[in-house]
Amino acid sequence: MKLPLDISFQGVDRSEAVEEAVTRHAEKLDGLYPDIIRCRVSLVLDEKHKSQGKQFNVRIDVTIPGRELVSNNERNEDLYVALRDAFKDITRMLEDTVRKQRDESRQSS
Repeated sequence: MKLPLDISFQGVDRSEAVEEAVTRHAEKLDGLYPDIIRCRVSLVLDEKHKSQGKQFNVRIDVTIPGRELVSNNERNEDLYVALRDAFKDITRMLEDTVRKQRDESRQSS
């Protein structure tokens, strides 16, 4: 990525393994859309769900020229599953954006 990847941990112990997993996912985003300005990933342990146990909430904010894409509904008891699902969601949003930009450029030519 051109700019640093911001990773924040709330209630989650910082670990190299988690940081590497986030970095791997973010590098794939950079390959899909190289003009990403910023990628912020927040990992939060949400202890409010008593009936469901502890849930990890992953929020990803990706800033691209003219837009900000946000994935913030991914929760799971397994942090890596929540990460995977959040990056799938943001990847889909980026793919949709790329598709729309291609369609717009074809229509204007």
